[in-house]
Amino acid sequence: MLLRHTPPGFSERKALTINPAKTCQPIGAMYAALGLHNCMPHSHGSQGCCAYHRSSLTRHYNDPIMATTSSFSEGSSVFGGQANLLEAFTNIFTLYNPDIIAVNTTCLSEVIGDDLVQIIKKAYEDKKIPDGKIVIHANTPSFTGSHITGYANMATAMVKYFSQHTGKRNGKITLIPSFIEPSDMTEIKHIATEMGIKYIMFPDTSDVVNSPMDGHFRMYPKGGCPKESVTASGDSNAVIAIGRLGAMPAARLLDTQCKVPVHVLDLPIGITATDIFVDTLRRIAGVAVPESLRKERGQLVDILCDMNQYTYGKKVSLLGDPDILLSMVQFCKDAGMEVLHVLTGTPPGKVKLEDRVRELYGNKVVVKAGLQCDMFMFHQLVQENRPDLIMGNTYCKYICRDMDIPLLRIGYPIYDRIGQSYVPITGYRGGMHLLLKILSMFMDRQDRDAEEENVELIM
Repeated sequence: MLLRHTPPGFSERKALTINPAKTCQPIGAMYAALGLHNCMPHSHGSQGCCAYHRSSLTRHYNDPIMATTSSFSEGSSVFGGQANLLEAFTNIFTLYNPDIIAVNTTCLSEVIGDDLVQIIKKAYEDKKIPDGKIVIHANTPSFTGSHITGYANMATAMVKYFSQHTGKRNGKITLIPSFIEPSDMTEIKHIATEMGIKYIMFPDTSDVVNSPMDGHFRMYPKGGCPKESVTASGDSNAVIAIGRLGAMPAARLLDTQCKVPVHVLDLPIGITATDIFVDTLRRIAGVAVPESLRKERGQLVDILCDMNQYTYGKKVSLLGDPDILLSMVQFCKDAGMEVLHVLTGTPPGKVKLEDRVRELYGNKVVVKAGLQCDMFMFHQLVQENRPDLIMGNTYCKYICRDMDIPLLRIGYPIYDRIGQSYVPITGYRGGMHLLLKILSMFMDRQDRDAEEENVELIM
C-alpha cells in the first residue's frame, strides 16, 4: 500500500521533482577522495551536510567513513568560510595527520562564493599546511549534477593537482574507473594483473571501504592509490576511462595536461563490454589474453547458453546512473532479455544515453534522463508496462513490494542488503555472479507461482 497514491498514466514535468532518482555531488566527491591513500575527505559547508554524506556512505558500505567538515555557523554563512577552513587545516593535520586533504564544496559554500583556490593558497602562505602535505579541492554544488558528477569532479582534481609528465613514458596503463564498488575495482585490477599489465588505478577504494575486520582501528586503511602513483600517471603510455560520465573528464584532462592517449570505454559488465575492455588492454599493452581469462569467459558463455530459456524474452526495467545503465542494457541484450524502461536522475551530459540504448532496442524502449526523471516517474512507467524484473537501487523496493516484482539491487545506494562491496558485477566473474542472481530470481518466482502439479524438481 506504500505507493498506491501514484496515479495511473504518465505525464512529463519540467520543474517539479518527486522523490529524486539521484543524490548529491559531495557524496561522490567524498567517495572518490577515499580512493587516495592516507587522504582525509573534507566537506566545506555545514556540519549537517557532512553528517549526511558520511551516513549515506556508511550505510551503503557498512564500514565507518571518515571525513571532516568546516562546520559553518550563521556567521560563516554570511561572511564566508575562509576562517573555518584555515582553522580546519590546522586541526586536521595536528589531530589526524593525513598526507592529503581533499576538500569538496557544498551548496552553502558555493552560494556564498568561497574562492577555494585563494583560500588554499593563503593556507600555504600562512604555513597552515605542513611541508610534504597537500590540499586539493573540487567544486561540487549539490544543486546541479549528482553523485556521479561529484565523483568525476574529484577524480579530475586528482589529475589537476598531482599528474606530471617528465618526458619519459613509464610503460604503465592508467585506469580511471567511474563510481563503482570496491569489489569491481578489484576485479578490474585482477583482469589487468592476469594479463601481466603494469597499471595505475585511481580512485581506488578497494581495501578502504571493504577492509577486513582484524581487531585494529585504522584511520587510513591500507588501500587507496598513493599520490606518487597519481603523479606517475602523467608518464603512462595510455589512460582508459572506465565509464563515460564518471571517468572521462579526468582521462581527458590527463591527455590535455600530460599528452597521455585516451581510450573511453563502458563499464565492463557482461560479456560484450568485458570483451571490449580486455581487447583494448591487449592492443595497448601488446600482450596476449591468458588462458585464465579465457576460462572465465567460457564459464560465463556456458551459463548464458545453458540457462537461456529462463532469461530469453523476460522484460526488465532499469533505474540507476548512466555509466551502469549503458552496460546493464548491453548485459540484458546478451542474455536475451527485453528492456522496457531506462531511467536516470543524473543528467547524462555528453553521454548519448538514449541513442546508445536505442541502437540495441529500437524505439520501443522508454529512455528518460535528467533532474525530473524521478522515482514517481519510474513508478508510473512501470505501472503502464509491467516488467518481470526491476534493476535498481534500494529505493526501488517500495515499487517492487507494491507491485510484487523481483528487484535486482545494483548501483547506489543499497541500504538494505550487504555484499556489493565484496562481490563484483564487472568482468567475466562479476558477469557470472550477476547472471546467477537473475536466474535465481526468475526460477524462484517460477517455483512460487507454479500450480502444485507443475512444480519442477529439476530445472
